Amino acid sequence: MSILNNKVKYGLLSKLFHWLTAAGLIIQIPLGFYLVDLDFDQTRVDIENYHILFGLITFYVTLIRLIFKVLTPIPDFKGSAFLGQKFIAKLNHLLLYLTLLTVTSSGILKKLFNGESLVIFFKKINLTYNYELSEQFYSVHILANYALIGLIALHILAVLFHKFFLKENILKRIN
Repeated sequence: MSILNNKVKYGLLSKLFHWLTAAGLIIQIPLGFYLVDLDFDQTRVDIENYHILFGLITFYVTLIRLIFKVLTPIPDFKGSAFLGQKFIAKLNHLLLYLTLLTVTSSGILKKLFNGESLVIFFKKINLTYNYELSEQFYSVHILANYALIGLIALHILAVLFHKFFLKENILKRIN
C-alpha cells in the first residue's frame, strides 16, 4: 500500500487522517453533549480538559489533513448516480472541513475569552476576559456542532446510498 495518494486510490496517510478524525469525533461529540449537563465540579473540569485536549488534536489533524490534501492528488471519482454527484460530494467534504475548523476554533476562542489560557502551536495564549465574546463563540461552537453532525450524517448516508442502491462499495476507497 502506498503512503501517498495517487489518481487511483487514497494512500495510507489520507486513510489515517480520515479515521483519526472520525474516531476523534466519535469521542468528542458525545463528550460535548455530556458536559453540558454536568454541574461545575472537579469531574466536569477533568472531563472538559479531555474535551479540550481532543479538540486541539482534532484541530491540528484537520490543519495537517488540509495541507496534505492540497499537496497530494485526489483519486478520480468513479461512477455517477446523477449529474452533479461529484459536485455534491466535493461540497460536502468542503463543508465538513469548514465546520470542523469552525467547531475547534470557536471552542478555542470561547476558552480564551473566558480568561483561560491554552497552548496553541507551542505558544501559551492568553486573551483578555470578555464574557460576551466567550458566550458568542460558545453559541457558534454549539451551532457548528449541529451542522457538523448533519454533514457527517449526509456523508454516511452517501456511503450507504452507494452501497445499497448503486452497488458501489466506495467505503473500500478509504479503508
